[in-house]
Amino acid sequence: MDKRFAKIFNLTEDEAIALLKTPLDQLKDETDRYIAASHLMNFPTERSINALIEAVQNDDSQLYNRIARRKAVESLGRLHASVALPVIRSCLIDDDCYTVENAVWAIGEIGTKDEAILEQISQLLEKPGQSYRVIIQVLAKLDYQPALDRIRKFIDSDDEPISSAAISTVCRFTGDYTGMDKVVAFLEHSSVNARRACIQDLIDARYYQAIPQISRCPVSVVFRLRGIKMLAEDGIPAGKITFADIEPAIERTLYDRAEELELVHEYDLPPKLEFAIDELYHTDFGRCYLASKTLLEMYSEEAPEALMATFAKEAHNDYGAHYHVVKLLGQLKYAPAYDLLVEALHNKAPQFQKSRAAAAIALANLGDRRAISEIKEGLKAKNWDLKYACLLALEQLGDNSGKNIVAEDSDLLVKAKITSRSK
Repeated sequence: MDKRFAKIFNLTEDEAIALLKTPLDQLKDETDRYIAASHLMNFPTERSINALIEAVQNDDSQLYNRIARRKAVESLGRLHASVALPVIRSCLIDDDCYTVENAVWAIGEIGTKDEAILEQISQLLEKPGQSYRVIIQVLAKLDYQPALDRIRKFIDSDDEPISSAAISTVCRFTGDYTGMDKVVAFLEHSSVNARRACIQDLIDARYYQAIPQISRCPVSVVFRLRGIKMLAEDGIPAGKITFADIEPAIERTLYDRAEELELVHEYDLPPKLEFAIDELYHTDFGRCYLASKTLLEMYSEEAPEALMATFAKEAHNDYGAHYHVVKLLGQLKYAPAYDLLVEALHNKAPQFQKSRAAAAIALANLGDRRAISEIKEGLKAKNWDLKYACLLALEQLGDNSGKNIVAEDSDLLVKAKITSRSK
C-alpha cells in the first residue's frame, strides 16, 4: 500500500481510537470519527482492528456515523483483517450502497474462498443501485466463476467502466480473449473515467499486448506508468514479454509528448492563448494534452512567459497544472525556467511526484549541463519512474555515469534499463 499520504492527520493510535469511540454529539467536528477510522489503517494492531470492528457494528443512521462506518470497513480491508470478515459480511445487506461497496472491496482485499460469501457478493449483481464495477472486479479477483453468467449481462452496459470490467472478467473466466479489443478501445474513449478504468482491467486481465496503446492513452502518466509497471512485473518474470518489448512504451510515457498520444478531444475553433493555459488545470488530462499540443504548435513564442505567469499565480499549488507547466517549459526549451525546473525536480511533496520525472527530462531538454549534478541527485530517490527519467535525461545530456549510482538498484525496470544500455 502507498503510504505517502497515510499520516496526514498526525494522530497517535490512542488518539484515533479515542476519537472513534467518542459519540457524535461530543465531538468538536462531526468528521472526526471518519478521520480516526481513516487513520487507523496505519496501525495493524489488535486494538485498532477491534476499534474499527466496533465502529462498523455501530448502526446509528446519522449521516456522519454512516460515513465513519464506511471508512472503518475500508480500513479493515486495508489492514487485511481476516478476523473482521463476519462483521464486514454483515454489511453486504446494508441499505447504504456505499457501505455495501466498501464491504465488497474490503472482502476482496482480505480474500476468501468461502463460497457462501462469494455467492452473496455475486447476488448483488441482481440488486438495483449497486456498485457493479467493484462487485465484478472482486468476483474476478477471487476467481468466483459461478458468477460468470451474471457478469456476462453487464458486457453491454451503458456505463463504460462497468462494461469494461465485465468484458475483461468474462475473457479471464472463459479463456477467450477475443473480446479484449473492446476494452482496449476504451483507451480512446471521450470519458476520462472509461480510460482510467480500462487500464485497470487490462492489468487485471494481464493483457500485455495492450502496453503500447496504454502508453498513448491521454490520461495522467500515473495511470499509464502504473499499468505498464504492473504488467511488466507480471509478464517479464513469467516470460510472456521482454524488456525490449516494452522499453519504447515506458520511454514514450516518460517523455510524454502530446503529439505521440491518441488525443480524444478537439477544438471547434483555434483557442486563444488564455483558454489553452486555463485548460492545463482540467481534471481530464485528455483536455490538458490537447491544450499542450496547441500551445506548442500555435503559441510557441508567447507560451513560455504565459506558463511562467500561471505557475507563479496558481500552478505552483495545483499538482496537475504544475506537471504540465514543468513539462512544457522543457519542451519549449525555455532557459529562464532552469531554477523552477530544478526546484520541481527536488520537490518531495507527495502530490508533486510526477512533476519530478517531468522536471528531469525538461532540464535535459534545456541542454544545460549544470543540470547533470542535480539530475544525479534524483537517482537517489525511491521512485522508479524518477530514477528511470533521470537516466534518460543524463543520456540526453551525454553523461552515462548515472548508471553507476543505481547499479545495485532492485527495481526490475531500472535494472533492465541499465543492462540494456550496457550491452
